[in-house]
Amino acid sequence: MAERTHDWFRQAEADLRLARTARDAGHYEWSAFACQQGAEKAIKALYQHLHKDAWGHVLIALLGALPEQAKPDADLMDRARVLDRHYIPTRYPNGFERGAPLDFYSQKDANEAIANAEAILAFCRNQIG
Repeated sequence: MAERTHDWFRQAEADLRLARTARDAGHYEWSAFACQQGAEKAIKALYQHLHKDAWGHVLIALLGALPEQAKPDADLMDRARVLDRHYIPTRYPNGFERGAPLDFYSQKDANEAIANAEAILAFCRNQIG
């Protein structure tokens, strides 16, 4: 497996920048999705750093499967759990009984997602060194 830690982490940071841009433009659903994506890529960067394979998109599963020395605390797991909720319904109208995703996301949701993603990126950055 080629060493791609830096590539994965750079893209995670770019996704977080996009989340801020989307929030500032009022695209709160896309901001939340970009946060989930950025967190996922940061976690996958950490897996690369540890020379481990990571598959899937569920943040709590990815974090929970980390080796013991790299396991996050309960607060970070809670942040991941919240971000996991933004993977499907931010993009697909059938995630709700009626309406489009843009009808269900607010600036508060985007701000919370950004804070959660920032915490996960900081955790991964610290682990990677």
